[in-house]
Amino acid sequence: MEKKEWYLEYEIQINRPGLLGDISSLLGMLSINIVTINGVDEGRRGLLILAKDDDQIQRLESILHTMDTIKLIKLREPKLRDRLAVRHGRYIQRDADDKKTFRFVRDELGLLVDFMAELFKQEGHKLIGIRGMPRVGKTESVVAASVCANKRWLFVSSTLLKQTIRNQLIEDEYNQDNLFILDGIVSTRRANERHWQLVREIMRLPAIKVVEHPDIFVQNTEYTLDDFDYIIELRNNPEEKITYEMVHQNDMFSGSEFGDFDF
Repeated sequence: MEKKEWYLEYEIQINRPGLLGDISSLLGMLSINIVTINGVDEGRRGLLILAKDDDQIQRLESILHTMDTIKLIKLREPKLRDRLAVRHGRYIQRDADDKKTFRFVRDELGLLVDFMAELFKQEGHKLIGIRGMPRVGKTESVVAASVCANKRWLFVSSTLLKQTIRNQLIEDEYNQDNLFILDGIVSTRRANERHWQLVREIMRLPAIKVVEHPDIFVQNTEYTLDDFDYIIELRNNPEEKITYEMVHQNDMFSGSEFGDFDF
């Protein structure tokens, strides 16, 4: 029988020498293999393990509940967040009320890129929004994740190098394996109807679409935040507030002033 992967996470209650050895020995006695182990939060460890049947996992769970040195937190089939937590040694922060919103800060760009790359590898339609202040690294992270996922990326609207507003694609660009990137501010403030016809065509493709500034995007279109599968927030620091006051207060989208803001 082929072995099945599980995610085990526990919180240390009594930190003493040899605790990890005890856990490893227990897994060995149950013929459960350790794939990866890492700290995933303060006082917590996460492990990816391999077991040949569910009975092994049930026995493991029963024994772990009797141990006073640890508290069992999770024992389940691994989710994407579990795998990334073990890989990077930290958990992705998720909004408590809106489960599709994930939060990152700038020093977690490696984790963010890895997270998006895993999303980009999935097949079919997926609409992803990314929020953040100017020059925080939004577009660069999307491009890096595209490279990691071996996806060809196409800017439908962008300000990364220069202002880009596409009104049409060539035939081979209508490929569902491509990744389409839109800047919500550029599309809603500077584009014409031909651009929007293209956006609607792209939205119907069974492909990955990433929209920067999704809040501005939905204010001026028929789409809503409910249409998004994931919302990613990227900040310079945890206390930073993502605001669009400069967008509403200043006509920054005319002339050379537009290029001064890397949204």
